[in-house]
Amino acid sequence: MTLNFSQSLPDRVIPGGRMPVIGRSLVATSHPLAAQVGLDMLNLGGNAADAAIATAAALTVVEPTANGLGSDAFAISWDGHCLHGLNASGKSPAAIDVERLRRDGIPRLGWDSITVPGCVSAWVSLWKSQGTLPFPALLAPAIDLARDGFPVSPQCAESWQRSARRLGDYSAWMETFTQNGRTPKAGECWTLPDHAHSLELIAQSEGETFYQGDLAEAMVADAASHGAHLSMDDLRTHKAIEVDPWSVPFGDVLLHELPPNGQGLAALVAAGVLDRLAPSHYDADDPALIHLQIESMKIGFADAAAHVADPEHIDESLSQCLSPDRLDQLAASVDVKNAADRSGDVPKWSSTVYLCVADATGRAVSFIQSNYEGFGSGIVIPGTGIAMQNRGAGFVDAPGHPNDLAGGKRPYHTIIPGFTTRDGSPHMAFGVMGGPMQPQGHLQVLSRVVAHGWDPQAAIDAPRWRVEGGRRVCVEPDLPQATIAFLLDRGHTIMVAGQRDVSFGGAQVALRLDDCWCGGSDGRRDGQAVVR
Repeated sequence: MTLNFSQSLPDRVIPGGRMPVIGRSLVATSHPLAAQVGLDMLNLGGNAADAAIATAAALTVVEPTANGLGSDAFAISWDGHCLHGLNASGKSPAAIDVERLRRDGIPRLGWDSITVPGCVSAWVSLWKSQGTLPFPALLAPAIDLARDGFPVSPQCAESWQRSARRLGDYSAWMETFTQNGRTPKAGECWTLPDHAHSLELIAQSEGETFYQGDLAEAMVADAASHGAHLSMDDLRTHKAIEVDPWSVPFGDVLLHELPPNGQGLAALVAAGVLDRLAPSHYDADDPALIHLQIESMKIGFADAAAHVADPEHIDESLSQCLSPDRLDQLAASVDVKNAADRSGDVPKWSSTVYLCVADATGRAVSFIQSNYEGFGSGIVIPGTGIAMQNRGAGFVDAPGHPNDLAGGKRPYHTIIPGFTTRDGSPHMAFGVMGGPMQPQGHLQVLSRVVAHGWDPQAAIDAPRWRVEGGRRVCVEPDLPQATIAFLLDRGHTIMVAGQRDVSFGGAQVALRLDDCWCGGSDGRRDGQAVVR
């Protein structure tokens, strides 16, 4: 495969836009130190799965503002022969007081927002199925970073400071993640000794301690001390589940996303609708194409809002949302001249880390993990460094809805890894972290790379738009004024973001060429793509 670099490079519009990187193996993620950890695993003879696990573990240390040991995780991986899906999201405690939460509202902080953390189970499951290096070796770099210290990156420092304002009333969080109430500055070396110790226990026990041993007991004891409902049974019965990715054709590739409870359905429906509107017939930056992308995305979000929930609580026929006949009908409903006011809810913002790894044998992993909102719920298990996620906020209070609040149930998740294949072989591992931006980012990167042949970095650097609900669309300030005028004329309500607005996501891409990988990393984040 070749790319039209000469055409795409002059179209860069993000100041300081980077060149893509090309190598036989590639790691791309949101923090340079974590990317280097993944590369080290490849240099040690590990494969893409080994490098992905090591990178994910390192990210819990160097970017604790967006993920941690209390996170959930999802992955799509190519093992050299076929594609695998992994859902490592946790369920709500079985004994939660649903009636009280209906009365008081589903909180975004505190124990009532917590679900069982799944990311450790994702690491173990991926390692057991595809890893080659010893499990302790994969966590060793993260342990060293947590114990010996790491220089805090600029965006991480800003996010850490914001979290302190939000979580200042949570004493265990303050004791674990601040020094006398002070958060780290950019460039300051910081240690997380409790986190290092927990990673050591996880490494030694191959994850068992987290769900049945000392760390599980610590989580349950802290829950009990606060009158919360997390139990040993909740942790002991947690399993990362293997799932078959769902897919739709887009151009000459298949786009693969995981089935619910993630919002991959939104990306698939949007891509299936857009594909029927012939995106390759337009220039990549044609305002008419952007209008069609926005309208396709609204349809995708409407389906996700109506249907996405715990896979144990959805209709088995849900995959029919992606039938060719239905996508034909949805595409025919798109008005090329007028913006629709669709009622589907758009997910709220969240903080996430995403990584993709590809190795010289052709294996690739698309992996995402998140605490949901910043450090999560504000709850930190004393002495462990485990910041518990607040994924329970993803439920809705709507009896009869598949995502209705209940005990022992997985909530709607915003985090989604993306993957494309061409002719039965890996084509691209990619993701765009950032809550409601994720399926929208998938669609925009996919369109530029597949429909228009852009290199990954140019596709990442291009200005983005974000559907906000109804006819509201927020755009980055680099979007041309002529494009904005066109969208306004079509009936969109346009809001232009500020210059330092980071809410348009952070993308990472690994694209397969003939015998190597071409990658990019988003300049909107602290990360990088590295190769060997």
